[in-house]
Amino acid sequence: MRRARVRAGPEGSRGRFPGWAVAPGSGSGSGIMSCTLVPFGHFQDLEAARDFLCPHRRPGSAAAGRDSAGKSTSWEDGGWGAWDEAELQEPEEEESNSKNQRNYWLQDCVLSLSPTNDLMVIANEQKAVFLVPKWKHSDKGKEEMQYAVGWSGSLNVEEGECVSSVLCIPLASQKRSSTGRPDWTCIVVGFTSGYVRFYTESGVLLLAQLLNEDPVLQLKCRTYEIPRHPGVTEQNEELSILYPAAIVTIDGFSLFQSLRACRNQVARAAASGNENVQPPPLAYKKWGLQDVDTIVDHASIGIMTLCPFDQMKTASNIGGYNATIKNSPPAMSQYVTVGANPFTGFFFALEGSSQPLLSHVALAVASKLTSALFNAASGWLGWKSKHEEEPVQKQKPKVEPATPLAVRFGLPDSRRHGERICLSPCNTLAAVTDEFGRVILLDVTRGLAVRMWKGYRDAEVGWIQTVEDLQERESEKMDSSPFGNAQGPSRVAQFLVIYAPRRGILEVWSTQQGPRVGAFNVGKYCRLLYPGYKIMGLNNVTSQGWQPQTYQICLVDPVSGSVKTVHVPFHLALSDKKSERAKDMHLVKKLNALLKAKTSDPDLIEAEAKELILDIKYPATKKQALESILTSERVPLSSLTNITQTLMDNLKKQELECVDEGLLQFCANKLKLLHLYELISKLNSQSVQKDTSPSDNDLAKLLRLEEKDFHRLETLLENYKKENTQTTVQFSDEKDDILSVKMFLEYLEYEKDVINVKSMEDREYVALGSFFFWKCLCGESSIEEMCDALESAGFTPQTLLSLLLNLWLSKEKDILDKPDSVSCLHTMLSLLSKMKVAIDESWDTQSVSPWWQQMRTACVQSENNAAALLSAHVGHSVTAQIIDSVTEKKFSQIVVGSDTESWEALSLDTEYWKLLLKQLEDCLILQTLLHSKVTKRTKRVSSLQTEPLGRLSVKKLLEAGKGGIADTVAKWVFKQGFSPLVLNLAQYKTNTDSTEESVEMHNNLFLEEPEADAGLETILELLQVAYQQFPCSLEVDVLHAHCSWEYVVQWNKDPEEACFLTRSIDHLRCIINAHVQHGIALMMWNTFIVKRLSSATYLMDKVGKAPKDRLCRRDVGMSDTAMTAFLGCCSELLQTLLEADVTSDEMQAPVLDTEDAWVSVEGPVSIVELALEQKRIHYPLVEHQFVLCTVLYAIMRFSLKSVKPLTLFDSKGKNAFFKDLTSIQLLPSGDMDPNVLSIRQQFLLKVVSAAVQTLCSSQKDKEVSEEELFPFEKGKNWPTLAADLAQYLQISEDLVKRHYVCELYSYGMDHLGEEAFLQVADKEVLASQLLILAGQRLAFVLLHGQTKEGMELLTRLPPTLCTWLKAMDPKELQNVEVPIATTAKLVNKVIEHLPENHGQYSLALNLIEAVEAIPS
Repeated sequence: MRRARVRAGPEGSRGRFPGWAVAPGSGSGSGIMSCTLVPFGHFQDLEAARDFLCPHRRPGSAAAGRDSAGKSTSWEDGGWGAWDEAELQEPEEEESNSKNQRNYWLQDCVLSLSPTNDLMVIANEQKAVFLVPKWKHSDKGKEEMQYAVGWSGSLNVEEGECVSSVLCIPLASQKRSSTGRPDWTCIVVGFTSGYVRFYTESGVLLLAQLLNEDPVLQLKCRTYEIPRHPGVTEQNEELSILYPAAIVTIDGFSLFQSLRACRNQVARAAASGNENVQPPPLAYKKWGLQDVDTIVDHASIGIMTLCPFDQMKTASNIGGYNATIKNSPPAMSQYVTVGANPFTGFFFALEGSSQPLLSHVALAVASKLTSALFNAASGWLGWKSKHEEEPVQKQKPKVEPATPLAVRFGLPDSRRHGERICLSPCNTLAAVTDEFGRVILLDVTRGLAVRMWKGYRDAEVGWIQTVEDLQERESEKMDSSPFGNAQGPSRVAQFLVIYAPRRGILEVWSTQQGPRVGAFNVGKYCRLLYPGYKIMGLNNVTSQGWQPQTYQICLVDPVSGSVKTVHVPFHLALSDKKSERAKDMHLVKKLNALLKAKTSDPDLIEAEAKELILDIKYPATKKQALESILTSERVPLSSLTNITQTLMDNLKKQELECVDEGLLQFCANKLKLLHLYELISKLNSQSVQKDTSPSDNDLAKLLRLEEKDFHRLETLLENYKKENTQTTVQFSDEKDDILSVKMFLEYLEYEKDVINVKSMEDREYVALGSFFFWKCLCGESSIEEMCDALESAGFTPQTLLSLLLNLWLSKEKDILDKPDSVSCLHTMLSLLSKMKVAIDESWDTQSVSPWWQQMRTACVQSENNAAALLSAHVGHSVTAQIIDSVTEKKFSQIVVGSDTESWEALSLDTEYWKLLLKQLEDCLILQTLLHSKVTKRTKRVSSLQTEPLGRLSVKKLLEAGKGGIADTVAKWVFKQGFSPLVLNLAQYKTNTDSTEESVEMHNNLFLEEPEADAGLETILELLQVAYQQFPCSLEVDVLHAHCSWEYVVQWNKDPEEACFLTRSIDHLRCIINAHVQHGIALMMWNTFIVKRLSSATYLMDKVGKAPKDRLCRRDVGMSDTAMTAFLGCCSELLQTLLEADVTSDEMQAPVLDTEDAWVSVEGPVSIVELALEQKRIHYPLVEHQFVLCTVLYAIMRFSLKSVKPLTLFDSKGKNAFFKDLTSIQLLPSGDMDPNVLSIRQQFLLKVVSAAVQTLCSSQKDKEVSEEELFPFEKGKNWPTLAADLAQYLQISEDLVKRHYVCELYSYGMDHLGEEAFLQVADKEVLASQLLILAGQRLAFVLLHGQTKEGMELLTRLPPTLCTWLKAMDPKELQNVEVPIATTAKLVNKVIEHLPENHGQYSLALNLIEAVEAIPS
């Protein structure tokens, strides 16, 4: 047995060239030629899985291990010689750190990842977590695969059993149309109780088998592989289960059929109930392994057939000299075990020596009828037929005895104990790890150890098989062309992957005797997963068309939460002496180091780069090296050109058949681009004498505009420029006409002598256009020379036009400051239009030219409206110019006659230009309006109002529907927070010529904030222009409708902003046409109001008073203050709806029209159109709902207690609430229940009392007006409202009015009481009530004052009056501090309205005498 020393030497672990081991982020530029560690997924919440599986590690955090993972252990530069003594100096410091211990949780778990990467299982003891990959956006915005928990729970059925092994086996789909993805994935779990259970991805138990009563040590699977050579034996699929002294192999076909049957049964049972189907039994073989002390792992090699020599040798060893052999060698199943005595054991089971055993399938079904069966401790259950009724047997089933199988031979090493064995994909090699920290490579065919690695304690191993790409095959020396297609099949290379957790390093080794070809620092807490199988259920027929995407090996890192795989190129398996590619890689790395070196001498860099690139043999590597040079920012242009030219000359010198055409073409194309860059830079650096700036008349003629139209255009642009204060950020090192060679080469590519611009970001596209054209647009460079240079280089006119327009439209601010640029654009566009294939030769005036359509499309999509309008004017002018020249040619061929004198050149393109110019002008006016804003905002501004408005484009308006323009303005109105009447004022000023005084009056009247007067005049002017431009789209009713809707939409986003809802109602009330008003109000009610109002009603009825803030927020979603305003707005909305319903009978519905330029709009239906489609309301139902809203508002407004609003209505009334307002509902009619009437009366009197109390307190508190306290009330007269409610609630209206008067006098507000007295009908009853009030006042003065004068007066009063006064209780009065003269007036009013025959008339006369007798 050969033992390999692992040293970092010339022929050791690193191979011949330094840098073969590429760590992540090395930036060598040769990623495709070296080993790479590629992340392909992340965990969404691995900490949650850890806490579930390992509760004892819960306080830990994955952050603790990041430092160790992030630090480089500098394995590349360290002393590898120390590894030889690794067994003696094993690090022990990890165990001392509790933080690091928490990161070791994954080492305690059992892991399995499906080879198709659609399921991962992590299990620990009884618990398991199933993780499913999902595509999601990461924090950086990139889409990545993330593993999320799909199922978690406990898997144990037997008491005390734990999970010991897990496999995720993808099962092939049986459908013909399958794309190669598995149909589903089965999770196979082995337990310490001996059970093997099979689950679906959702944790449903399908199958449970007890084939041996010892613990399950290991589960392994083999799936079908197409034999690479005719001589290779075709292997059957199987699942092998290892026990301490036995191996059970389940036939793959039998298992596949049983699992499908069980899964189908689960689906049927879940859908329809107990529909039992007997699944096919499992066929398995059970071997009792003899002559071995301990077994911890195994590998099932498969069926093998000995050659005649090996057959005779084996027969002689077993039977001696006289042994006989059969003519045909027997087929045998080979098993290799690792453990102790022997360290590795080789077992051979003759095919046919043991008959397969058939098990009864224990089937679990996810249905209510059968789920109870699996409450038994055992998972083994037989299925009854439909007629059997005996109870289910819960005892363990009979376990079949194993067929004895003696060890044939092994590697006897009494001190060595094996830990793991991992079979290679080609079944010829196996890697074994042991307790001594060794990794041993076995040749399983010969039974020999062929290689050993030292210093890998607790190592995990896996394999990568790489197939050679025939196109890159290295040719033999005798081949004349190293680039011809080699004959023969693709070669396959095997690489061994070793993860050493003690050192936190992942290594890739070429087998059998190859060097280390890759190494990565990965951290000490990872797990290496190598399934060693693919998809189960395929055969030699079905696997032909399948190419399933399976991974071979992966590394799970719990610290970073990532899952990675290793990519190894085939050529790394080739030996150093034969591998020209390895030398090329070394040269590329050397070149990259040269380009990064701090060398200031460009000539030296150029010379060395030339030498290196010429030494490289492979064309693909040459191309990669040249790309590295061209993308380097440190190499000057001259050097780039020289290097590329040198390589090209070198290629041309070679024989024609040896030259790679692709590389030659690549060099030629890059050389052309470098020459072009040099030419453009030269043209940009040449200063051209500027012409004098064109006058306004010159520009007008150039654009073919009348003087009046040109001045109008100037005014529009000036207004836009003034209002457009948007700032653009430009860094100091950015210049418009400078572009690096690197970026230039990145942006452009040659294809068949035509230069194409690659797809890129807008910013990069503008940078390229700026490099070409900005100097020309500024008049600092020759336009003709630039256009000639670009055309001859291979640019199509369409590409140049696209670059020019992108530049023009993005530089709007600069262009508006440079009027000369318009004439430069005109010149450039004329030159581009004259290029070949710019305008199709077949184009005539009656067809649309794609050339001009391309330009119009760019203008339509642009959000820079001023630049778009100017470019459209230039385009229109050039188009007209070309049409004139075309028509002149035709005209010259026509004989001049009377018919041709009035001839005028027209074309379809010209009409399209005119339409676009009108649309762009409209868009510019609208954008100017949206840029304008109030200069000062003193009141608090909501965050919703500070969000910026998006910029407009013609395309956006065309796609926004008929209401798009009004909707845009409504959003602007919302952001500015104007009073609705400002819109009316602008309309008023548009329609009439008002004087300055009236304007000032309107300014002060309509503005919400007087401080903003200065900015109003400009806004009004811009609004007037917009009204004139859009007479239909911005008709005042339409605009108010959209504003109303915008405010209520924004209120719905933040219900705390009650002012939004109030403002929405204000706009609604400003709508003149009742049909529109009715529709908008009804839509608002149905969409935003009714649901919240319903919640508020039931909450208030439940608590029986005005609810506290916490309850309001919980049930209605707003504070108590906001809810009060909301209820007030509800009653206001319904009031408006009622008024609109009445008024709509007296007017016609409006006819909605659109401006001619915007007839082609498409998009959503406008709000006004939807409003006009609404059905008419049922007036009594809305009135009924209005009463409830007013009641609710009163309760909240005055914080009334002991009031349940729904008790004011009978059952019919309650049922009618919150129904569709257009429906006919059964409403209360006839006489009402006296109890309900009594509750209603008490409620109305409470409201009046509360209103008077509020009025009194507001007058006392610094004379604060009611409107300032409750701005949403808008002067609401509660006593009058209560009287109106009384009429609807069948309560005496006069009773409420009398109570109001009495309350006013009780609070001492006699002046208001006298006014209200006039509204009462039954003044006699009121006078008798007021008499008592007067008596209470007098009683307070005489009896409670205890003055000498009072006592003397009391003795002079009539006895009846004294007795009556003593019966009075002044405490019932709310205000006793009332002047006696005021009380005298009250008594006089009482006498005035009491008839002489009234019982209390004499009492009143005595009272007036007493009052007059008291000195004032």
